Amino acid sequence: MDYTSVQKKLREQADEEIATHSKRFFKTGKGQYGEGDKFLGIRVPVQRKVAKSHKELPLQGVEKLLQSEYHEERLTAVFILTYKFEKGDEELREKVYHYYMENIGMINNWDLVDSSAPKIVGPHLENRDRSVLYDLAGSDNLWSRRIAIMSCMHFINQGDFSDAQNIAELLLHNEHDLIHKAVGWALREIGNKDMAAEEKFLKSHYQQMPRTMLRYAIEKFPEQKRKAYLKGII
Repeated sequence: MDYTSVQKKLREQADEEIATHSKRFFKTGKGQYGEGDKFLGIRVPVQRKVAKSHKELPLQGVEKLLQSEYHEERLTAVFILTYKFEKGDEELREKVYHYYMENIGMINNWDLVDSSAPKIVGPHLENRDRSVLYDLAGSDNLWSRRIAIMSCMHFINQGDFSDAQNIAELLLHNEHDLIHKAVGWALREIGNKDMAAEEKFLKSHYQQMPRTMLRYAIEKFPEQKRKAYLKGII
């Protein structure tokens, strides 16, 4: 199995109209977060299907895809890595995690992050030292910071909120909208598991939160309580 077979399958499904829409959706204009990214125009379900049929692709081949200038080829590489991690033994999972971290610079848009960090980084660190997440949270790189908080989604699903809350606090004053959304999302997921835990965090920090972060965090609150948070009268 060779990475070129993945490219061939993907490019058979390329659609210029979808590619044009994707360039706008993923903000590829000058000064935007996805500046310069290129698209073939391939739907995500197609990418998942191709990834699943090529999940035995060696990591060297995955690396070729991950280094592609085309967004869809990088995302397909990420899907292959998640399939390898989910189905692999401990040795393979270790390799996939370290490979992912060594190539973190190519996990360079929110969909690549969100499709992989909670499924690879979070599970790998579940019973290990998690200090790497705090290093990522302090990075100058937007996607590294998003990986830090999105990895915590795995812990949240296990009922473990401490790292998510700590990293949310570190990112509280981050300037980027995509971090505001990710942190708010993580807090909302904490609330889905334990509303009291989310509210305890919010009562200490909600007045300092960017508006987008707060709106995401309280999205599922009853209307009256949501309005009270937005008005700052809790």
